[in-house]
Amino acid sequence: MLTVLLLGFLIGIQHALEADHVAAVASLATRSRSIADTVRQGAAWGLGHTLTLLFFGSLVLLLDAAVSERVAEGLELAVACMLILLGADVLRRLLRDRVHFHRHRHGNVLHMHAHSHTGAVEHALDPHSHAHLRGLPIRALLVGMMHGMAGTAALMVLALKTIATPLQGFLYILLFGVGSMVGMAALAAIISLPLSYSARSLTWAHNGLQLLVGLFTIGLGGLMAYQITTTT
Repeated sequence: MLTVLLLGFLIGIQHALEADHVAAVASLATRSRSIADTVRQGAAWGLGHTLTLLFFGSLVLLLDAAVSERVAEGLELAVACMLILLGADVLRRLLRDRVHFHRHRHGNVLHMHAHSHTGAVEHALDPHSHAHLRGLPIRALLVGMMHGMAGTAALMVLALKTIATPLQGFLYILLFGVGSMVGMAALAAIISLPLSYSARSLTWAHNGLQLLVGLFTIGLGGLMAYQITTTT
C-alpha cells in the first residue's frame, strides 16, 4: 500500500508538468509581480486541482462508477477553451500595459528609458502605497479546479488498476493531489524567474516572453480543441 501511495505522489508531481497545465500556470504567472506571488499562483492551481479530484474521484470510487467518454471529452474541450481565453487575456494585458520608450538627456548623454504607465495614477495619489500580502488567488484556484475535473477520468483508470479499497483510493488521490501541488509550485517558481528578471528593467524581453506565453497558450488550446472535435 505504501508503494502505491508513494507512486501516487510521484505521478502527481509528473502530472503537474503536462503541457496544458504548464501553459495555464505560465499565463497566470504573467499576472504576478514577484516570484513568491507566482509560487502562490501555482500552489493555488494545485489546491483547486486536488479539491476537484478528491470530490469527483471519491464519488467514482464510492459509487463504483466510471466517467463516460463523452463527459470526459466535454471536460477536456472546456479546458481547451479555457486555455484559449487565458492566452487571449495575456495578449490583452500586453496591449493594455504596453511599454513606452522615452528619451532623456543628461548633459551630452542621451538615454533611452523604457517603462509602463500602468498603475501610475494610483502611485501618484498615494506616495506611501506599497505591496500587501494578497489572499488566495481565486483565478488560479478555479483554473486548477477545471483541470482537476478534466483529469478525473484518466486518474480513475490508473487508480482502479492499483487500489484494493475505497480508502486506499482516497489516500491515493490525496497524495496525487499533494504531489501536483508541490510540482506546480516548483514549476511556477522556475517560470517566474525569467519573467521577474526581465520585468525589472521592462525591456523588450519581458514583452516578448509574455507574447510567447500568450501565443503558446492559445495555440495549445486550439490544438486540443481541434483534436477533440475531430475525433468525436
